[in-house]
Amino acid sequence: MPVFKPYICTHLDLASHTSPPEPVTQEDGQYIVLWWNARAIGHLFIKPGEVLTPSAYEAKILHAASWAMQHYTGTTATSWTVFRSIFSQAFSVSEKIPLTCRATVVICTRDRAQNLHRCLTGLTQQVCKPSEIIVIDNASRHDDTRKTVEAFSNVKYIREDNPGLDIARNTGAREASEPIILYTDDDTDIHPQWVYESVKTFDDPAVMAFTGLVLAAELNTEAQYIFERHWPFNRGFIAKRYDTVFFNDTVTQGVPVWTIGAGANMGFRKSIFSSVGYFDERLDVGAAGCNGDSEMWYRILAAGYTIQYNPRAIVSHYHRDTMDKFKQQIFFYMRGFTAAIMIQHQRFRHKGNLRHLYRTLPPYYSWLLLRGFPYNRGRYKTIFAEIHGIFSGLIFYLKYRNTPSNHSR
Repeated sequence: MPVFKPYICTHLDLASHTSPPEPVTQEDGQYIVLWWNARAIGHLFIKPGEVLTPSAYEAKILHAASWAMQHYTGTTATSWTVFRSIFSQAFSVSEKIPLTCRATVVICTRDRAQNLHRCLTGLTQQVCKPSEIIVIDNASRHDDTRKTVEAFSNVKYIREDNPGLDIARNTGAREASEPIILYTDDDTDIHPQWVYESVKTFDDPAVMAFTGLVLAAELNTEAQYIFERHWPFNRGFIAKRYDTVFFNDTVTQGVPVWTIGAGANMGFRKSIFSSVGYFDERLDVGAAGCNGDSEMWYRILAAGYTIQYNPRAIVSHYHRDTMDKFKQQIFFYMRGFTAAIMIQHQRFRHKGNLRHLYRTLPPYYSWLLLRGFPYNRGRYKTIFAEIHGIFSGLIFYLKYRNTPSNHSR
């Protein structure tokens, strides 16, 4: 069995390079995120020991940035000189960023004080600071969470004794005093302009929810690498709009709300909870497993509202670092995914949900089993955890389909 070699995460600001960056050959792999000042514009993987000529490296960079370049400038470039010229002109005007904005940031956490401290530190370093930060201590067994929050001024601590991520999210939504509510996880590093870019998304009055770009914070283990390559939270480097057109175009086959983004980087107008309800507390940690965020997005779209993906609102996420933790995570992803599909069908009777579950997934997993046989390496290491999660999600739904979606408050 080949020994996995880590991928070193590097952030390369192309605005500071007047000439093409020089390739660096490393024994380890390289995961390179490309930036133009505060904008992430692409990424690329370089295999361990891969040798690139300067021209081949330049071509890889230009290719990786080509979609963002087309999105921001309406054109592409085949040379470094043209690339620099186009981007320099496109982003020549600097934005005036306010010092504060009316938004509540909610972080739901449980017994991960070290992660929480890092996340809160990132929030204190925001260029545009939120007017309110709330930490929901979701039934921690120890007092470290409260003590960590107390080390930061102007951070509100709330204890939620009922375990479950969506229970904690709902507590945060009810306690928030600002019209915009932003959510991130405790295992993220937050870009200094995250709050500003997140809130700016809601300048469009049609937007009721948003998701942002989630980069990998590290790829030190095989589990982290497989997650980023095959289960990434990263939804790309160009903006996307999800509205009634997207919903109606996909509803007959099952609306792929799981492609919209990740709960580690999302936000809502507070008013949307009055319109479509709160997160379904049968989902996510402590219940079905996951997908409370995507089930909420489904309801928002079904009600005719718009969700915006904004790649300029950026956080970096620390993926599970062992294969056992990763497989457990994927099991709960698929368990929650299946339960969410069934809940969506129960609410709306859209046949595409069942069509996706019963007609699309079986041949897909049959294909994966054949492709992975007999060693189940790489992507195929989680197949049985995924299949187990799907059946477990069906059983969970049948058991709890008549349970209220939210606790009474």
